[in-house]
Amino acid sequence: METNLIKVYDATLLSSSKVYQINGTLSRYLGDEGTIKHPQYVFLPLPNQNKKASFRLNRNKLMTRCYEVEGMVYEKPVIQDNSQQPQLF
Repeated sequence: METNLIKVYDATLLSSSKVYQINGTLSRYLGDEGTIKHPQYVFLPLPNQNKKASFRLNRNKLMTRCYEVEGMVYEKPVIQDNSQQPQLF
């Protein structure tokens, strides 16, 4: 399966429902922090990636390292609570 990568040129187009590839790690966008002059963009790696912790990119690193993975969408996992709690005697 061939994946198309689209370079991110505009930080205002980042979305928490899209999947991004940053330095070979598939991640999702959490939001931005910092100041207006020095914004930082926070990403969280998807499950089963080598990286586990969230990380931040400044504007310059975002423009050089971040690619949107075309056609991939992040959907929150649905947790079904059909289990019963065991009773203690």
